[in-house]
Amino acid sequence: MIQNVVVVGLGLMGGSFAKAVRSYTDCRLYGWNRTGAVAQAAMQEGTLDGIADDAVLAQADLLVISLYPQSTIDWLTVNMGKLKKGCIIVDFVGVKQCMVDALTPLAQQYGVYFVGGHPMAGKEFSGFAYAEADLFRNASMILVQTESSPLWVVDAVEGFFDRLGFGCVVRCSAEQHDHMIAFTSQLCHVVSSAYIKSPEARKHNGYSAGSYKDLTRVAKLNEDMWTELFLLNQKPLVQEIDEIIKHLTEYRDSIAMGDAERLRALLRDGRMIKESIG
Repeated sequence: MIQNVVVVGLGLMGGSFAKAVRSYTDCRLYGWNRTGAVAQAAMQEGTLDGIADDAVLAQADLLVISLYPQSTIDWLTVNMGKLKKGCIIVDFVGVKQCMVDALTPLAQQYGVYFVGGHPMAGKEFSGFAYAEADLFRNASMILVQTESSPLWVVDAVEGFFDRLGFGCVVRCSAEQHDHMIAFTSQLCHVVSSAYIKSPEARKHNGYSAGSYKDLTRVAKLNEDMWTELFLLNQKPLVQEIDEIIKHLTEYRDSIAMGDAERLRALLRDGRMIKESIG
């Protein structure tokens, strides 16, 4: 039974997870943050029961860590041995193969359970100040079983996340996760960042509406975190960038040549695909 929960990293995602645990469970909740003042503020406002020190780590039933990829590996390398045997660890890093490769052997060494995780939620602001208990309401939670996490552990994690308001839990391999996320998330950030670099962007007021806002929202990103994520998922992401360049070239060429029939066919194909998948 999960009674003592520790959240490492109290930014938007970790902070929202902590607030969801506080709102929807009766667990004892502790937190750790690189900037200690953030954890103190979270405790003072009532989100946390206390700061996670070594004694707290030794009693944790579930530890959720929401740091940058390398920081996640570094923190767990130093602290995993402080956890009691049987503790469940779930990371929130947006790439999974590198995390599974680095952390599964450590978990096996220390007798804890590691499950890869990725909540499919967020917004264009960062930090605990923007965290909210319902950030994950109806969102998808992706779980990756590892060699250190038997099925009953993944079942327990899924049940816990269900309590926090997630709309569905998807289980997949690390490889499948990274290929899908290259398309559904990372490519979107690349395209948005590239699109906003048009010289016309600075003149958009009065000329833009919903489509502009939708396409540019995620250009307001954390470049340090996304650089790490992109490079750790290099091969799948480059494949998706090549794919969209191919399709953009088709549109570009049909427009440049004034080929209305070809352009209409391209647009029809895109519409029909979208209608078929929702």
